[in-house]
Amino acid sequence: METNIAYGLMIATLGIFGYIGYQASTDKEMGADEYLSARGSQDWLRIGLSLFASGMGIWILFGPSEVGYWGGFWDVVGYAVSAATPFLLLAYVGPKIRERLPQGVTLADYVRIRLGRPMQIYVGLISVLYMFTFLFAEFTAIGKATETLSDAEPLVPMLLVGAVTAAYTSRGGLPASLATDRIQAWTILFLVVALLLTLFGGDLSGLISDAKAYNPEGDIDWSIGSMSYMDSFKSGLALVVAITAAEMFSQGNWQRAWASESDEALAKGAWLAAALVLPLVFVMGVLGTVVAGQGNAEDPSAAFFYLIEDAGVMFVAAFIVLAIALVCSSVDTLQNAVVASISRDLSDSRMSLQSARYLTVGLIPIAIYLATGPTVPLSLPLIGVFTFTFDAVGVFGIFLFADLLAAATVMPVLLTLWGQVSSRGALLGAISGLLSVVAYGLWTADLWTGVEYIFSPTNEFGLANLWVFLSAVIGSTAVTVLGSYVLPDE
Repeated sequence: METNIAYGLMIATLGIFGYIGYQASTDKEMGADEYLSARGSQDWLRIGLSLFASGMGIWILFGPSEVGYWGGFWDVVGYAVSAATPFLLLAYVGPKIRERLPQGVTLADYVRIRLGRPMQIYVGLISVLYMFTFLFAEFTAIGKATETLSDAEPLVPMLLVGAVTAAYTSRGGLPASLATDRIQAWTILFLVVALLLTLFGGDLSGLISDAKAYNPEGDIDWSIGSMSYMDSFKSGLALVVAITAAEMFSQGNWQRAWASESDEALAKGAWLAAALVLPLVFVMGVLGTVVAGQGNAEDPSAAFFYLIEDAGVMFVAAFIVLAIALVCSSVDTLQNAVVASISRDLSDSRMSLQSARYLTVGLIPIAIYLATGPTVPLSLPLIGVFTFTFDAVGVFGIFLFADLLAAATVMPVLLTLWGQVSSRGALLGAISGLLSVVAYGLWTADLWTGVEYIFSPTNEFGLANLWVFLSAVIGSTAVTVLGSYVLPDE
C-alpha cells in the first residue's frame, strides 16, 4: 500500500478513538478513585468487551503465528489456553477479592491488607516490570506491522499511537479507556472475522494441508510448525503456566474487576472475554503452522503476514485499521494500569491525580525509545557491566524473567483466599519459589545453571522451560503453606 494512504488511515482511526476517549471525560469532575477504578460503572457486556479488547494487543498478529511456526499443535493449544485462563481465574477469584476489599484498585491493594506493605511493594514491582515490558513491546509491534504492510517508517505509528492514547488516557483515566475499549472490541471482532473468512474462503483444503505439513526447509528433529506434530506438550504447558501467572499481575484486568457493577457482571464478562480470546488465538496459531508448511518465512515473527503479502489494497487497508485498534486497546490499558500500580502500590497512594496524569504522558517517550531497539549499558551485582539490546530476543527474555517472578509469587497471593496463610509465610513462599528454581538447576546441572534459570528460564531450544516454571510454582506453594503453619500472624 502507498505509504501516505497508510498514514491517512492511521490518523483517521486514531482520530475516532481519540474523540471517543475525550468525550468520555468531558464535563465531568473526576477524582483519583474514578480515574483509576471507574468503580461499579460497567455491566457484564461492557466488562467482557473491555477485557477482550485490552487483552488483544497487536501481539495477536505476531505471537500466536510465530509460536505455531516453531512449535506445532501443542504450542498452539497452549498459547490459546494461556490467553483465556487469566480471564477464567478472574471470573472465579475476582468476586472473592472484591468481597474482601470493596474499595480496591489493584491486586497489590488486596495483597497489602492480607500480607503487608513489603509484599505489596514486591507485587507492585513485578506488575510494573511485566506491564511496562508489554507496553514497549506493543509499540515495537505496531511499528513492525505498519512497515510490513505499507513500508511506513516504524517510528511514525509509534509516535501517533503514543500521542493519542496518552492524550485521552491522561485526561479521562480508566473511564476513557473503557469507552474506547467497547468500540475497539467491536472493530477487532468485525475485522478479524471478515478477514479470516476472506482468507479461509480461498483454498481451504490447501491451508489445512499446509498446516499438517512439516517445514520443508527444517533441518532439526524437534519439529518446525506442523499441526501433525504432537511432541511439544511440555513447551505448550509451559506457556500456560508462564503466561497465566504473569497475566494475574496485569493490573488492567484487576482495575476492571472493581469497575464491574457486581460480582455477577465481573464473572459473566470474564467468561465472555475467555470465549472470544481462545478461538481467535488458536486460529492465528494454526495460520503460523500454515506458513511453516509452505516453508517461505525468512522472519518467523511475522509469519502471519506472509499469508497476506499478495492481498489487495482494501484487504491491507482493513489490516492497518485492525492493527491500530489492537494496539490502542492494549496501550491505553497498560498506560493507566502502570500508573495505578505506581501511584497506589509503590508510592503508597501518595501520588496526586495531577501527578498521575503527568506520569501517564511521561511513560510514552521512554516506551517508544525502548521500542526502537536501543543497546544500553547495564550493571548487575555479581555479573558486572554489560550491554543489553531491546530487540525481539531481548524483549522475550524480559517477558520470561517477569513471567518467572510471577510464577513464584502467584500461589502465595492466591492462597490468601485460604484464611490460614500468614504474611511471613507468603513472603517466604515467594522467595522460595525462586530458590526452588536454583535448586532445580543444581539438581539437573550445577549451581550457576540454577542462577541462570532465574534470568533466562528457557530450554535448549530457547522456549519456556516447563520444569523451571513448575519448580517455582510448586516450591512457592509448599513453603507458603508450611511457613504459614510455622510462622502464623499474631
